[in-house]
Amino acid sequence: MSGTDSHNDLTAQGWAQFTDPGFITTAGPFFYRIEEDEPNLCFLVTEKHENRNGMLQGGALMTFVDRALGFTARHFTQAPATVTVTLNLQFIDGVKIGELVSCRPKMTRATKLLVFVSGDFMVDERVVCVANGIWKKIITPVKIKDNHLIY
Repeated sequence: MSGTDSHNDLTAQGWAQFTDPGFITTAGPFFYRIEEDEPNLCFLVTEKHENRNGMLQGGALMTFVDRALGFTARHFTQAPATVTVTLNLQFIDGVKIGELVSCRPKMTRATKLLVFVSGDFMVDERVVCVANGIWKKIITPVKIKDNHLIY
């Protein structure tokens, strides 16, 4: 099955694709859906994500992890915007081209300004990465110009 066919299959299964301008569009596509008010995210690994060893490039996975956990921080707090303060992750197992990485992140705690989020990133039943991080809520007024936030 080609990457395009697989992406179409995900959309047909109710997944929505992030359509951010800039890097996320280049790095992805990344998909999400809300199930029982909890985020579920996935990332189909294609040839463009390949490293020199024929596996998923770690930086590509890190980008997906950052998006998944940051999206979860915004979802649970309804903050209009967040920024990553810290992101810690451990690579547990390699990911092959064509595999689907998924995660159902959890918010551990939210304060007035900070949100603590973690997740296990899986391929089927196999843990490939564990991550946790802190996001800062942006609570100052922001403007949106050409789909970009201006602080």
